[in-house]
Amino acid sequence: MRLGAHLPVLDLEGRGWELRAMTGYVALARDLGFEAVAANDHLVYRYPWLDSIVALSSVLEAAEGMTLATTVALPVVRGPEVLASAALALDALSGGRLLLGVGAGSSRADYEATGHDFELRWPLFWDAVDQLHASLPGGPPIWVGSWGSSAVLRRTAARADGWLASAAHTTPAVVAARCAEHGLQAGVATMWTAVTDDADESRRRLAWLSEITGVPAGTLAERVLVGSPSSCARLVRAYQDAGVHTLFLWPLGDPERGLERVARDVLPMLSDPP
Repeated sequence: MRLGAHLPVLDLEGRGWELRAMTGYVALARDLGFEAVAANDHLVYRYPWLDSIVALSSVLEAAEGMTLATTVALPVVRGPEVLASAALALDALSGGRLLLGVGAGSSRADYEATGHDFELRWPLFWDAVDQLHASLPGGPPIWVGSWGSSAVLRRTAARADGWLASAAHTTPAVVAARCAEHGLQAGVATMWTAVTDDADESRRRLAWLSEITGVPAGTLAERVLVGSPSSCARLVRAYQDAGVHTLFLWPLGDPERGLERVARDVLPMLSDPP
């Protein structure tokens, strides 16, 4: 299993972004052994959100040798032709290192902002996937992000190269079973991460994540890397045993310190570290 790091594109504390900080984060991830960097899409959100395609393009040099992944981009919201053009540019400039993760999205606000019917998001999405294939023949691999319904995964198996599961909405056992059922390889994205020995901090982090995901904090405690090094190591090991291709971590708080804690305190607990 490979490890990836989500770019800190979500500005939770109102500090904005600096290119030097973003490239420093990517360079650290690479030095720590992470093999991919990722960014995902939202147009309308309660916190400022840096555009994913722009963010990935800004770290091309720092991410030398790493996979660049969209986890996920929204082809209906962006427009499939526009997304295909951006994907071609990223893939070319990175020397063929793009993994194009796409999804229907879960935000009604994103659809309303671009004049699309949220209730029709899945039919619109599959049409957009067909257009991406037509625009990107022999181009980057296309993975579909979803919460893992059998109907969506059947189509994913027929029309894409892999599945991107959402950490907050699945478990290692479910990923292993779905991949075996549909003959898919899988990555797990938006794996919120805060390695801490402070139980109060864990509870605060989980309560916040519950608010933005709609998943109960008690459920999230078993699904994301928020908690002690040993509990985080158990979850990473479970995904490793489930055969996951890439696990994309998204540090909460100080992003560089978050990656360092994983590398220092979690990965050494694994019998076969990624």
